[in-house]
Amino acid sequence: MSDSKKSQPFQQLLRVSDLPTRKPTRFEVTPEAEVRQAIAEYLGLLDLKKLRFEGTLTARGPEDWVLNANLGATVVQPCVVTLEPVVTRIDEAVERSYVRDLPELDPAEEAEIPEDVDVELLKADIDLGAAMIEALALALPAYPKAPGAELGEVVHAAPGVTPIKDEDLRPFAGLAGLRDKLKKDD
Repeated sequence: MSDSKKSQPFQQLLRVSDLPTRKPTRFEVTPEAEVRQAIAEYLGLLDLKKLRFEGTLTARGPEDWVLNANLGATVVQPCVVTLEPVVTRIDEAVERSYVRDLPELDPAEEAEIPEDVDVELLKADIDLGAAMIEALALALPAYPKAPGAELGEVVHAAPGVTPIKDEDLRPFAGLAGLRDKLKKDD
C-alpha cells in the first residue's frame, strides 16, 4: 500500500463460511474511544463522540448476502466558515449486497454506472468495520456550518478602480436600479 493512502483504522471480519444460511446473523459494532479516535483521524473529524453500527446479514440465494443496518454517530467537524466545532447527529439506514459474481463490463464499450452502487464482490470475509466507516463517511455533512456563521463578501480591486460586488453581477441588478429610479420619478 502506498504512503499516500491511509490504512483503514478498524476491521471486524465475519467469515462467510461460518455464517448460518437459514437465519439472519445479528451484529452490533460499538467501537471503544481509542478506535473512535482513530476513525475520526482517518475521516478528518475533530471528534467522534459516539458510533454504533447494528443490523443483520442475511443469505440471499445460495451464494449472495445482504447487510441491513442502522448507523448512529455523533461527529464533530470544523465549521467551513469559522472553523469552530460543529456537532452533528447521524442516523442512517445502510444496505449493502455482497455478491459472488459481479457482471463484467466490456472496456471497449461505453458503460453506464449501475444504479445499485451498494453492491460489492463477496470475498471470504465481510468486513463490518469497512462497511461502517464507509457509511459514516458518506453520511457526513459536506459543509458543516456553525449556527449564525455567515460567509461575508470579499471585495478586491486595483487602486483607483471601483470594486465589483456580487450583487452587481446578478443578472437583474440593473433592472432593480431602473425600477427604483422610475418609482422616484413618479
